[in-house]
Amino acid sequence: MNFHHLSPKSPTSSRPINLIVISFSVCIIYLLVSLVVVPTSKLVRFSATLQDVPSSPTALEHVVFGIASNKNSWPKRKDYVRLWWRPRQMRGCVFLESMPPNSTISASDSLPKICISDDTTHFRYTYRGGLRSAIRVARVVAETVALNYTNVRWFVFGDDDTVFFPDNLVKTLSKYDHELWHYIGSNSEIYMQNRFFSFDMAFGGAGFAISYPLAKVLAKVFDSCLERYPHLYGSDGRIYSCLAELGIGLTHEPGFHQIDIRGDISGLLACTSNGTLAASFDPHRLLQQTVCYDRWFSWTVSVSWGYAIQVFDNHLFLPDVLRPQETFSPWKQGSALFTFNTMGRHPDRCRRPTVFFLDNVSSGQDGIKSNYRRMIPDNCTIDMASPKKIEEIIVFSKKLVLDSKQLQAPRRHCCDVLSSSVGKLMEISIRECKDDELIYMHP
Repeated sequence: MNFHHLSPKSPTSSRPINLIVISFSVCIIYLLVSLVVVPTSKLVRFSATLQDVPSSPTALEHVVFGIASNKNSWPKRKDYVRLWWRPRQMRGCVFLESMPPNSTISASDSLPKICISDDTTHFRYTYRGGLRSAIRVARVVAETVALNYTNVRWFVFGDDDTVFFPDNLVKTLSKYDHELWHYIGSNSEIYMQNRFFSFDMAFGGAGFAISYPLAKVLAKVFDSCLERYPHLYGSDGRIYSCLAELGIGLTHEPGFHQIDIRGDISGLLACTSNGTLAASFDPHRLLQQTVCYDRWFSWTVSVSWGYAIQVFDNHLFLPDVLRPQETFSPWKQGSALFTFNTMGRHPDRCRRPTVFFLDNVSSGQDGIKSNYRRMIPDNCTIDMASPKKIEEIIVFSKKLVLDSKQLQAPRRHCCDVLSSSVGKLMEISIRECKDDELIYMHP
């Protein structure tokens, strides 16, 4: 019998085969890495790049307006809307329960289009003495979203007598992330109004804003939410309640003003806070209060740019000047408590500050020049130390352009009474305050 002995291969003879196997394995691994790891890393880098690219600045084209009105008030109040509506730049609708006589649904040259509200008779309304139209007005939120406009970041809502200042509205909204859930507005100036309705509710007369992603969700659940609140009085409370059920609270923005006051509101306008308002000339500076002092006569000068200037014939500390004079009264009698500090008005007209109202504005390479003239003389005795001898005040300023950081942390500007002031003319310059500058009567 023949036996064949199978001896092990020598190291030398196996080396080529091992090299082939190793090379083949390396190729397979490389192919797998190329197919899986490399595309993934490229995708990760591409995704990170997309996240790092900032979105374009918020503009009017990103805002959609929903205006609540009715067939009886719209013919009388549409001129309020005409003041601020920009037909070729703005989108939105005025919601009515039915068409008023001699009106058309399509937008005019100066007004938004008219939308007819859906029927709301199947919703219960149980508030005694109230108006069930509050349900229809509340649903303006959902019906505005249902218009399905594209490229929307914000929905802004208001009444037919709400006056918006578009440029500053956009600037104010731009400091918020429109991709997050935001409910932005303000409450009433009257304490009892807030106590009765809510301190955390945006009052519709002031206007309020809801970011796009929140508005989409709110519109989806709104009708089911309305069923739980037949006992509420108005539309504002229904919107607030449904947003509260979604877990969203109000972001208080001082640029929205309810104006639950009556009479002469000049005292309030002359002491407007740093919340932004707007106008066509220098929108971010309009009604912004700046205070300076005339050391020679010990006068206190309060400038509400673009509206009025008050000159007090004595020295007042800054916190006292910032309080509006009570030239107005609450909307409802008996509600004498305001939600802001006020200054009593002197019963003697001759002891009150001298007021100068805006006369004209011009601009040039050196900046903006605004002129203010004294109101009708009040037959008071005038001496050399009285500001009532002044007939005109000229204010020099630069156009105010606020970036996002300044919007989030605003600071009041400073002003100086210029040495060129003489006789019946006073000249003032508004400027940014120095880092450590304090606003007070310098010795």
